[in-house]
Amino acid sequence: MHQSSKNRTLNLPLNLVNAIFTAIFNEVSTMQKSINKQLGFGPSIDELVKKDHPYRKVSEMVDFEGLTRMLRIKISRYGRPGYNMTSSFKALILQWMEDLSDRELERFLQENNAAKLFCGYQLMEQTPDHTHFTRTRERIGTSDLVKLFNKFGAKLKEKNITSEVFTFVDASHLISKSALWEERDKAIAAGQEKLNNLNVREHAKDKDADYGCKGTDKYWYGYKRHVAVDAKSGTITKVAATKASLTDAKGLKHVCPRSGMVMADKGYCSKDAQSIIKARGCHSGAILKNNMKGKNKDKDKFISRLRMPFENVFSKMDKRVRYRGLKKVQFQVTMQAMAFNLKRLVVIGSAPPLKFV
Repeated sequence: MHQSSKNRTLNLPLNLVNAIFTAIFNEVSTMQKSINKQLGFGPSIDELVKKDHPYRKVSEMVDFEGLTRMLRIKISRYGRPGYNMTSSFKALILQWMEDLSDRELERFLQENNAAKLFCGYQLMEQTPDHTHFTRTRERIGTSDLVKLFNKFGAKLKEKNITSEVFTFVDASHLISKSALWEERDKAIAAGQEKLNNLNVREHAKDKDADYGCKGTDKYWYGYKRHVAVDAKSGTITKVAATKASLTDAKGLKHVCPRSGMVMADKGYCSKDAQSIIKARGCHSGAILKNNMKGKNKDKDKFISRLRMPFENVFSKMDKRVRYRGLKKVQFQVTMQAMAFNLKRLVVIGSAPPLKFV
C-alpha cells in the first residue's frame, strides 16, 4: 500500500539543501532590488556620496579593519546588529574630526550620508545613540588606544611617510574648568587661606587636575598636552596628557623621539630638557634664552622659520577638557591626534594604502 503524500518526506543531502536555499535567497534579493528600482526607492548610499569626498579618501588610505583587529579580538561584536567595533571606532574618529559631542555625533550619523558610508552603515539602517559612544570608549580603554595609535605611527614610519629626522615638540594648556569659585569657598570655609595646588584636590571633583602657569601671568586649571610633530609629514608622532603643573621640560620625556633633532622653544632649553634629549640620543634644536651662553640669534631665527608651518598643530587644537581624570584626558588627546593625522594624510594626498596585519 502506498504511503500518503501527506507523510512523504525527501531525504536530500545537506549541501544540496544549503545550495537551494542560497540560490533562492540570491534570487529574492535580486528581485527585491529590481522592484525597489522600479518603484523609485532611490540610489544606494554609495551613489549619494561624492567620489572625492575626504571620508572616502581616508577609507581608501587606511585599513581600519586591520587597524582595529586588536580591539575586535578583545571585545568582539556587541550591541545591536552592525554596531561592531570597527564601525564604532570610525564614529569616534568622526567625533574628533568634526569636534562633536556624543549627542551631536548621534545626529551627525543620522543625517550625514558620507558619515554613514565611512562607518559602514546602510542608508536606512538605524545608527547608534549617544550612550553607545560612551560604552565604546569604556570598552576600548586608554591603554589599548595608545597601543593602536603607536601601531598607526609605526606604519607611517614603515611607509616612509614620517622619518623623525626633525621633530618639533611643544606643550599647550587644557582647561578643565574656567572658574573654581565653589572650590575656593570650600577651601576658605575649611580655614585655608586660598585655593592652590596644595589643597585643590581636597575640594575639586577632578582629583587629577591642578593649576598650571605659562610665563608670568597665564594661569589655568586642568591639564597639559605634550605633542611631537614630524617635520617631514606634519603628522603627530607622540602625544601625552599630564598635570598642568608639570613643566614643559619634564614633560618632554613623554614625547621625545629616539633619533634626529628636537626643535623646540625656550621652554626646553633647561638642563632637565637637555638631559632628556641627550639620553634619547637626539640633538637639541631648542631656542636658547637671551642670557644663556652660546646664544645664536641667526640659528634661532632659522629654527623659528622652520617651526612656523607647524604652529597650527600646537595652537589650533581644542583646549577644552571633556572628561575627568588623567586617563580619560589621555584618551581625548590621543583621539584628537589620530583624527588630526588622518586629516593630514588627506592633505598629503599621496599616502599609500596602510595595511595592518
